Amino acid sequence: MSTGEIVAAFAVSTVGFSLFVFGKKQQRLPQLVAGMLMMASPLFIRDPIWVSVTAVAMLIGMRVAIQHEA
Repeated sequence: MSTGEIVAAFAVSTVGFSLFVFGKKQQRLPQLVAGMLMMASPLFIRDPIWVSVTAVAMLIGMRVAIQHEA
């Protein structure tokens, strides 16, 4: 693994873990699901750019789900 892969995976997984904990404590399904997906995505995607792109897509999807929930 290159340094870029490690940094991207760590950053995305950290944000995902934070979303997961928030979603679990507040019982919010969009944040919980987005957090789980963001923690797992670096395991399957190795390219740092694609890890970042998929993380942004998941955050946008979470935002859309939150707006439709209200």
